[in-house]
Amino acid sequence: MLAAVDIGNSSTKIGLLELPVAAGVDGSMLPRQLLDFPTGQPLPAAVAERLLSISAPLRWEIASVNRGGTATVEAWVHEHRPQDTLRVLTRHDLPIALLVDQPERVGLDRMLVAVVANRLRSPSRPAVVICAGTAVTMNVVNRQGEFLGGAILPGFQMQSRSLRGGTDQLPLTEVIHEQLPPPAIGRNTEEAIRSGLYWGMVGAVQQLVAETERTLGEAPELFVTGGDLDRLAALSLEQARFLPSMVLQGIASLHLPAGH
Repeated sequence: MLAAVDIGNSSTKIGLLELPVAAGVDGSMLPRQLLDFPTGQPLPAAVAERLLSISAPLRWEIASVNRGGTATVEAWVHEHRPQDTLRVLTRHDLPIALLVDQPERVGLDRMLVAVVANRLRSPSRPAVVICAGTAVTMNVVNRQGEFLGGAILPGFQMQSRSLRGGTDQLPLTEVIHEQLPPPAIGRNTEEAIRSGLYWGMVGAVQQLVAETERTLGEAPELFVTGGDLDRLAALSLEQARFLPSMVLQGIASLHLPAGH
């Protein structure tokens, strides 16, 4: 069994998949079970209990943008599941060329969503993946399947913490998924902040995609993954396809049978 691990700066997700990996009719490679916990924190009892209940050896494959989070998972596996194999992925493990200035600094999460986009896009069109985490990234793949780079901007909570930390009286405010989209005109301070965070992100994503299309000279296929962006995608990118757990799907794609 494969334990695909996506270690972000805020949360760590472990997806369990049978080997060999089989893609669904829509091309997706979703884990049969998803476990998550805050990055860098000890594994919660429920997560540890589930992992320890698996009698067969696990094949751990880790994609990480947080070194402390990687150390936490590695230490737990070595102590509690020494029979397993573990590999921390690098860019050299991924089937994608990077046409950027500093390929060694591109996050594994960005590369993996580009790998998935390459599997799902039309061969005649480029692709753009909008990925939400602690940061929101735009990731661009050309017709040839090469990663061109993209854009990085702060996510909802990072923006909210910046407002709180940089002012005397503005409160820390969460963007609540169940209350999206918020009204554009906030009737109190918290509502006004939610409006600015959410609709500001909608505008930023729309403009980034428009400028990318202009630069490429053609309309890319659009994919969205992560957090609250399923609703943002519906509002700002009418042709976008929302894909959950796209980083984990990227790890899973490395284990598809040859020819798939």
